[in-house]
Amino acid sequence: MSRASRPTTRADWQALAASLTLETRAYIDDAFVDAEGGATLTTINPATGETLAEVASCDDADAERAVAVARAAFDGGDWSRLAPGRRKRTLLRLADLMEAHKHELALLDTLDMGKPIASSLGDMAGAIACLRHHAESIDKLYGEVAPTGEDALGLVLREPLGVVASIVPWNFPLMMTAWKIAPALAAGNSVILKPSEKSPLSALRLASLAREAGLPRGVFQVLPGYGHTVGRALALSMDVDCLAFTGSTGVGKQLMQYAGQSNLKRVYLECGGKSPNLVFADCKDLDKVAEHAAAAIFHNQGEVCIAGSRLLVENAIREAFVEKVLAAAERMQPGDPLDPASFMGAMVDRAQYERVLAYIRQGVEEGAVLRAGGEATEVDGKGLFIPPTVFDGVTEAMAIGREEIFGPVLAVFGFDTEEEAIRLANDSDYGLAAGLWSQDIDRVMRVSRRLQSGQVFVNNWAAMDQTVPFGGVKQSGNGRDKSHHSLEEYSELKTVWMTLAP
Repeated sequence: MSRASRPTTRADWQALAASLTLETRAYIDDAFVDAEGGATLTTINPATGETLAEVASCDDADAERAVAVARAAFDGGDWSRLAPGRRKRTLLRLADLMEAHKHELALLDTLDMGKPIASSLGDMAGAIACLRHHAESIDKLYGEVAPTGEDALGLVLREPLGVVASIVPWNFPLMMTAWKIAPALAAGNSVILKPSEKSPLSALRLASLAREAGLPRGVFQVLPGYGHTVGRALALSMDVDCLAFTGSTGVGKQLMQYAGQSNLKRVYLECGGKSPNLVFADCKDLDKVAEHAAAAIFHNQGEVCIAGSRLLVENAIREAFVEKVLAAAERMQPGDPLDPASFMGAMVDRAQYERVLAYIRQGVEEGAVLRAGGEATEVDGKGLFIPPTVFDGVTEAMAIGREEIFGPVLAVFGFDTEEEAIRLANDSDYGLAAGLWSQDIDRVMRVSRRLQSGQVFVNNWAAMDQTVPFGGVKQSGNGRDKSHHSLEEYSELKTVWMTLAP
């Protein structure tokens, strides 16, 4: 696709989709190849049910080969020992190529997992910004000189880890990829990317751009396939030094076990969430707050790790506020993902679609009050679509109030006091994000410090950029994406102590 192409309408995006040539092979050792065993997996367009492609499905043999290539590349030093400024220039070239092809990359994610094209374009902006941020950072981070006497010199150096396996999810395919690979590559590591089997297409296109940008042979490879096959093989490899993972808490726990069974590789996890969004009665402009509260759960069809899926509202304004949320939800109905005006798209696949519908049925059975949505729908007579669904009267004992649904399902709780709000918010296995809406600065400071969460959004939801870390506590994981802190995860400290002659 040319740099000048600017699709702006549904018809434009449909025409671009019809013109695409999809790469379906794995990218190993600087070449696109079929899986060694010849296996493939089917990726579908969930908005239409149509098959997009049969993609290489890698297995143990492919993982073993890719790891060997990555290790040889790392040991060879063409990237790992390259001056930081030169690594920066290569990664900036890659960012420029992503910018030039952003419409194509966004379209691949929309076709693959059903998200609206406007959302995918936002993801591309985030991915490109992430790559540029880490590229620009790497030659501006200094080591340390330890305080010593005159008879010694103590140096603290940062060195790349080696081979990093990045396992990324399907809900933000290329943006999550950038969050993982940008700091790992910037630090000098060799990276093997395993995209989700539900959304591998943009990762494979990125591989061709990485080759064009000039990344040395073996420094970046892409292995599409399933978690229980190629993902497991990477996690158990004795020659992978680090696993970086975004996905479910259950899989994250399994990866930590694999690390212990193999070489004690580092494991950085960003896992599930059931994020609380606290609204106090002293808020100004409740219409605006309600719009944000609805978007916090219905954006990306609710398939978001930090989705504000638990809405905690002070009872003094609860009835009026819920009505405003329902009105906002009505404006966020699913539409054709290729229509730039669509706020919500399709669920990623039938398994996720059925999972969400099952939770909705369970919510009704458990006695929650269904205020909106609850039934599957179609767009143009097809597709896996679920409209915004709102339950009121939710209690802590209900599954819809405790478990991560990963769909457009909002659970509303009421509270009377600040202490009750904090208790409800923290009564969760997760701690990825929390929202806090109040005009009382003393309350904001008190409550934000007591919320058990890796990130707290005050009078906003998810307003952040590359300068701050992203990650959670408790069973939401232990890793941090973005900011200089993520670079620390992909580098090793080395102490050099020199004894000086008198």
